[in-house]
Amino acid sequence: MWGWALLPILLAICGTVGFWVVYAMSVANGSVNVTVMFPYISTCGSDPPQSCIFGQVLNMGAFLVILISYLRFQQVRDWGCPCALNTAGLCLGLLCALGASVVGNFQQSNQLETHLFGAFLAFVVGVVYFWVQAALTKRVKLHPGGRWIGPTRFCLSAGSTALLVATAACEWTLALILFLLFGLFAVDFRHIESCSVGLQHRAPPPALELGATSTQTLAL
Repeated sequence: MWGWALLPILLAICGTVGFWVVYAMSVANGSVNVTVMFPYISTCGSDPPQSCIFGQVLNMGAFLVILISYLRFQQVRDWGCPCALNTAGLCLGLLCALGASVVGNFQQSNQLETHLFGAFLAFVVGVVYFWVQAALTKRVKLHPGGRWIGPTRFCLSAGSTALLVATAACEWTLALILFLLFGLFAVDFRHIESCSVGLQHRAPPPALELGATSTQTLAL
């Protein structure tokens, strides 16, 4: 069912387009001077009005990352891999989403320490998340996306790790590769037929046998 596959595609496209719109706005209104130095992503999204779009893009992206991370967790578990590594992947994905939201809502010109903490979660934890996904792709027996998807995830994760050394150009490239890695989940998600979330209730306490006396008392 291609409906679920649209989620990672939507994240990859909207995130990439949103970042470049923020860049174009910051250049157009003179918030950054590209003739002096190529700006960081956060520098472009630091001042209004582009900071509003920057925050909205990252908040929407964080929401999609949460959905994608949960779907991926359930899919790997249904493929017969209910392991601690899969649970760790879910936790890392949620932390990556939290980091993206923090980066969007705490601009570097206002709360630099909080902004940097969010960037660490979004980039560093995000890269670790995809290393975990590369390992899970190798561990599961099913490969509905073809044998190429595992090596592709591995190579892109290795490239992301190399780019963490962060000049401004590397930061932009790293962000685009992370969007691409999320977009690749469309290959896996197109095989999802349906997804539902349910609650598991506790079993009721056993009823007292006939003739048994309750030991509970009512305080007066």
